[in-house]
Amino acid sequence: MNSSPSAFIKKLIALAAAPYKPVGFYTWCFAKGKLGGDPVFVHLLATGLLADRSRILDIGCGQGLLSSWLLAAKACAARGQWPAAWLPAPSAAHVRGLELMAHDVERAERALAGAVQEGQVDFLQGDMCRTDFNTADAVVILDVLHYVPVPAQDDVLQRVRNALAPGGVLLLRVGDAAAGLPFAISNWVDHVVTTLRGHRLGTLHCRTIAEWEAVLQKLGFTVEAKAMSQGTPFANVLLVARLPVAA
Repeated sequence: MNSSPSAFIKKLIALAAAPYKPVGFYTWCFAKGKLGGDPVFVHLLATGLLADRSRILDIGCGQGLLSSWLLAAKACAARGQWPAAWLPAPSAAHVRGLELMAHDVERAERALAGAVQEGQVDFLQGDMCRTDFNTADAVVILDVLHYVPVPAQDDVLQRVRNALAPGGVLLLRVGDAAAGLPFAISNWVDHVVTTLRGHRLGTLHCRTIAEWEAVLQKLGFTVEAKAMSQGTPFANVLLVARLPVAA
């Protein structure tokens, strides 16, 4: 495509946020703000982390922003609109979102009703600590695991590992508990945002990046850590955890 990546990103944000406008002004504004302000969304596309992944599970999907983002990206790529410097676009056959909050699931289903009807995406209301993950080629967990105690975190990660096909990838974003002030700022903002979204937030259960890496490596993943706070004051890190192709 001829347009610059920055122009493409702006267009993609508008396209992915557009389905939320009929749902409500706040829902639409939140979609635009989150997609435009969180560096992880562009990173997932530019680096091809979800390319060639047919079945994607988004745990803690909220109002389905990742699903909408991937649908928009897939549509743009099908029209030949993709930055030359980026790796291939995602082309998932199906994206499933799992979310605890019923009102977020309702928003996701309303916004992406067409894609739900076509079988491209679906949304399930449930607790990640109890819900069956079925099978997937990629699992995405962004800023969610620290809401539950460490034993529950370990159980979720074990079940994710069991759900992933050989060669599967887990994309896990966490805060680095060893990061000092940026980590404290992350937690404070987390409390504010989750309260505004209707969650009752209690104790956060956080770990250092070294601790997260050790847990994932014990489960058989190879792990690569990527700083994922660009343009923000936070201490977020994306852990790219891959399983071997053959057991």
